[in-house]
Amino acid sequence: MVDQRNIGVGLVLFYLLLLSLLFKPTVEQRLSSSIEFTALFELRSSLGLTSRDWPRKVDPCSSWNGIRCENGSVFGINISGFRRTTVGRQNPRFAVNSLVNFTRLVSFNASKFLLPGSIPDWFGRRLLTLQVLDLRSCNITGVIPSSIGNLSNLSILYLSDNRLTGAIPSSLSRLLSLSVLDLSKNLLTGSIPPGIGALSRLQILNLSSNSLMFSIPAQLGDLDSLVDLDLSSNSLSGLIPEDLSGLRNLQRMVLGNNGLTGLLPVNLFRSPSLLQVIVLRNNSFTGELPEVIWSISGLNLLDISHNNFTTELPNFASYDNATAAVLDISGNKFYGSLTTVLRRFSSMNLSENYFEGSVPDFVLGNTSLGTNCLQNVSNQRTLTDCVSFYGERGLSFDNFGPPAPESGKSNSNRNRIILAAVLGGAGFIMLLTLFLLLVLRVRTRRRVSHRGIDVGPVCAETTPPSPGLAINFSSLGDLFTYQQLLQATGDFTEANLIKHGHSGDLFKGILESGLPVVIKRVDLQSIKKEVYLSELDFFNRFTHTRLVPLLGHCLEKENEKFLVYKYMLNGDLLSSLYRKINSETDGLQSLDWITRLKIAIGAAEGLSYLHHECTPPIVHRDVRASSILLDDKFEVRLGSLSEVCLQEDDGRQNGITRLLQLPRSSSEQGSSDSSTALCAYDVFCFGTVLLGLVTGKLDMNASSETEMKEWLEQTLPYISIYDKELVTKILDPSLLVDEDLLEEVWAMAIVARSCLNLKPSRRPLMRYILKALENPLRVVREDHSSSARLRTTSSRGSWNTALFGSWRRSSSDIAVSTTRAEGGADHTSSHRHHSKEIFIFPEPPPQETERLPS
Repeated sequence: MVDQRNIGVGLVLFYLLLLSLLFKPTVEQRLSSSIEFTALFELRSSLGLTSRDWPRKVDPCSSWNGIRCENGSVFGINISGFRRTTVGRQNPRFAVNSLVNFTRLVSFNASKFLLPGSIPDWFGRRLLTLQVLDLRSCNITGVIPSSIGNLSNLSILYLSDNRLTGAIPSSLSRLLSLSVLDLSKNLLTGSIPPGIGALSRLQILNLSSNSLMFSIPAQLGDLDSLVDLDLSSNSLSGLIPEDLSGLRNLQRMVLGNNGLTGLLPVNLFRSPSLLQVIVLRNNSFTGELPEVIWSISGLNLLDISHNNFTTELPNFASYDNATAAVLDISGNKFYGSLTTVLRRFSSMNLSENYFEGSVPDFVLGNTSLGTNCLQNVSNQRTLTDCVSFYGERGLSFDNFGPPAPESGKSNSNRNRIILAAVLGGAGFIMLLTLFLLLVLRVRTRRRVSHRGIDVGPVCAETTPPSPGLAINFSSLGDLFTYQQLLQATGDFTEANLIKHGHSGDLFKGILESGLPVVIKRVDLQSIKKEVYLSELDFFNRFTHTRLVPLLGHCLEKENEKFLVYKYMLNGDLLSSLYRKINSETDGLQSLDWITRLKIAIGAAEGLSYLHHECTPPIVHRDVRASSILLDDKFEVRLGSLSEVCLQEDDGRQNGITRLLQLPRSSSEQGSSDSSTALCAYDVFCFGTVLLGLVTGKLDMNASSETEMKEWLEQTLPYISIYDKELVTKILDPSLLVDEDLLEEVWAMAIVARSCLNLKPSRRPLMRYILKALENPLRVVREDHSSSARLRTTSSRGSWNTALFGSWRRSSSDIAVSTTRAEGGADHTSSHRHHSKEIFIFPEPPPQETERLPS
């Protein structure tokens, strides 16, 4: 009985304890500071955050996403990837002034949240408790304030993927607690501050994809804790400092795409090395590759491609179990046999070297071997190249086979065979060279852009004036004296230099009458005479309001010629898209949509004149944002006319030209003549300009091939004829547009993608592009019945059909089901965001399936 009573009492106590735990008020972090409470709501308002992330009438510490509190104060703020309200998206700004009220703030993360504008200087004077600052991909402009160096507690600093300019502040060397410094993918210039070497706790240093110059500071070798070093894609030069050998904890070293030279420091790779990734591609390193590099046990990636290394592979087996390693040594001067040192690599690019002999079994597989001197492998170097290379080094080449027995007679026969092969090969090469020169003189050539994209055929060279054609200089404006031009430009001082152009240096000048002009100085010692004569011949024969006016010339000096143009107050499109609001602030103001569309139409008018109104048609060949000049009213004048090509039609080609031309496919023959195909090059380039006006990235023409390809791959999938909202994901963050203007943006993006068709013959003509830009809403608002009529009767349909006949439906774009019958109507069902209007594209001509770069 007592036991039962004790058990009962125990159960009662247990249940009471359980109830007390269940109903005990939980201890929550609540915001106790009224100042910080007000500051959070001010931050919510200034950034335009939604109620979904930061709801009203609740305690921020317990209910707001990304807010961390400790002891009643805000400890961390994370708005990474948040979305603004509709009102907030109309005028996004770097408006975070209320952060000064958070006296215990340790972490601020706004990555992938657009904050157009510059980093306030007070960041480094008021946020002294900050340990983590993450502003990646925020569209920040301006310079890095030197006051950031005052944040002595800062351990992580991410400012990558923005548009920061200027030099890296030397004050960052005072951030002695810093473990991560990432300033990559910006527009930073100048040198790497040597003081960074004082950051003894730094583990990650990423300064890649900027415009940094000069040499790598030797002081970086003092970074004892450094694990990851990335200085790639800059303009660094000189040697790799021997002092970097002190980086004993380094696991990843990426120095590719620079201008580094000389020998590699052997001590940098000596055991015990922890390096796992070594990327030195696209530099100018010379000499032998240190043999010790092959002995690094943990190496997973070695990329030293496209340098000038001249060495043999060591002959030893090493770390056969490292089967996941990747090797790229292409574009060097490696020679000799393929040795067992290659066993450790599962993927290899050995092309563009001078390897000889047979290919071992362990090399076959995922390996590129082209352009070597190997046996029984396709696409190898010529016998002449291989014999010459090995002969220069005092070595013999075995003629793609094993050496013959060393008897006198056999050796003599072998020498005769080699001599005959060399002489025969040399004679064949000479005949082939003469044949190719003949072909290039009588026909145009297909051109592949530096991006690796087939942009269509263009002229083999700028067309100079015919020998019998006299240029009428009286129709080319005023004749200036050299003294007048010296006075106008202040003796061509650097202060008046606008830029170094590919056809001459451009200077700003002011004539005696007070008229501002641009003067191009053509140095005939470095530029062909035909370049400026071709431009004068062009202005002598053609004139249009969309071409930059030529005011005169000066030809009196023997080695220098001068062309005088009208001065364009707003410069070129590249420099005008973003302008400083005033000289006292770092803020930038971008061109509004109406002005951007006006510029696009003006440029299309100029190119349409060149392509369709000039006889013969003219290919501009240098269509880019820097070639589109803007006057005081943002009216377009096309510049960079020194590269124009006068395209003769088929009727003027001689018999050899017609004989040597390759036949076109039936679809190409029915779509355009030769002049149209040539002009397709301009259309492709104009497509990149249109895409730049939509995205705000007009400088992609100056980027590398890889960056251009990545940009197109990342951008084009967001241009769909069925979903207007998709284009907002690539829209220039600084561009403010309402629903109606967004349709015009959408239309321009669609036109741009049509221009970027991989096949030249399927790009629209400039006159159709002009019509589409003049009527952008027609591009996206065609309904069922009108579209059907347009394909058959309407002139309006002609430009619509021509513009979109090349559109390739990608898997993401196909949202319709269409049934077509002979003579019947189209029956299409589709859904477009916020729109019941249906746009039907005409059926493309029968052709081989082709994908856009997406």
